[in-house]
Amino acid sequence: MESPQAFSGHVIGLLKGYMYDLVDQAEQERHSLEQFGFTSHPYRPDQALSDLLALLDDRIESEGVQVGLPDNFLHDMWTLCNEALSPISDRVWLEGNLGALSPGKARVRELTYHALIDLIEARSGEKR
Repeated sequence: MESPQAFSGHVIGLLKGYMYDLVDQAEQERHSLEQFGFTSHPYRPDQALSDLLALLDDRIESEGVQVGLPDNFLHDMWTLCNEALSPISDRVWLEGNLGALSPGKARVRELTYHALIDLIEARSGEKR
């Protein structure tokens, strides 16, 4: 399988914005659940990556050309997420279990996306 190409700083910046939106959405969802006395279900890094890919698919369809995403971007992201799932899952498990409480959806997304960005930046030669 061919490794995805490196992403430009512009594309990485867009990704960070999309990831922030997903973390914020999960935090709002948690607040809503708590207001009604519900607890959230366990959430995994593979779900966070799937949610990101679904959001990217929607965004590419609605605004991809306007914001300058490459034609093969979704395929490259899918390939990268597939290749990186195991090391990202290990890192999220380790970082998520350092505290006393099991991480919620927002925290799992935050840890997952941080690990993914670190991987993308390492491959792209970018510094945060």
